[in-house]
Amino acid sequence: MKLLSSRTVRRVFAVCAPICLAVLVAIAYAYVDKPTSPDGRESGSASAATVSAKDATELVGQLVEAPEAAMTGYSREKFPHWDTNKPEHGFGAEFSQYSRCTSREVMMLRDATGSVTLDPKTCELSVGKDGGWRDQYGFIDSKTGKLKPYKWMTDPATVDAEHIVALAEAWRSGAGKRDEDTRRRIANDAVNLEASDPSANRSKGDQDVANYLPPGTFRCVYLERYVQIKIKYALTVDPAEHTALRTAVEDCVRRGEFK
Repeated sequence: MKLLSSRTVRRVFAVCAPICLAVLVAIAYAYVDKPTSPDGRESGSASAATVSAKDATELVGQLVEAPEAAMTGYSREKFPHWDTNKPEHGFGAEFSQYSRCTSREVMMLRDATGSVTLDPKTCELSVGKDGGWRDQYGFIDSKTGKLKPYKWMTDPATVDAEHIVALAEAWRSGAGKRDEDTRRRIANDAVNLEASDPSANRSKGDQDVANYLPPGTFRCVYLERYVQIKIKYALTVDPAEHTALRTAVEDCVRRGEFK
């Protein structure tokens, strides 16, 4: 039997490696458990992407590339929150009765599973025996390197309101040059808000997609909403961020995650 030369082996590997990697990623995602409530139902505000593969790819192509701005002058107070639930924040007609409540409180109701109610007058959240919040992000165990079970939370005080495009990232992407009203809308936009496990939120911090993506099944929905916010508020992406977005969206397209 004639052995292949080392040069030929390297060429074969160079061609095969990206394909093999894509297959391995697809298999890994197929075996990631989806976040569910204790009764077995899937939970969270968005369990599936709402745009097509074509639209998702085109949205990434619409992003404007530019170097990140400095953090000079940044503070979270430059992004007023929590605002009352106004139609401009995009929660929809089904939440219009909660106009006295804040965008955080309405997000908590939207993202809840089971028996969770919000009083439209007092804006007090009530949680029944089967009610709570299932983190969508997922969190990697530093000891095992594997995805931990999705955290189930029943106390509203233990749930974080996560900004998909972090406020500091928005500042670096152009929001620092916008007026306060624009920054207020970024901070309270329904698309930009997601109830999350504080540990998952802290692991992200203010990183963009070049350095952080949810490790679990929320990844493709996260990408869709991240790009939508960047485009809606004319926020730029730096070169590394743009490349990471293209790669991640292409992976979601290959796996059929977009509708």
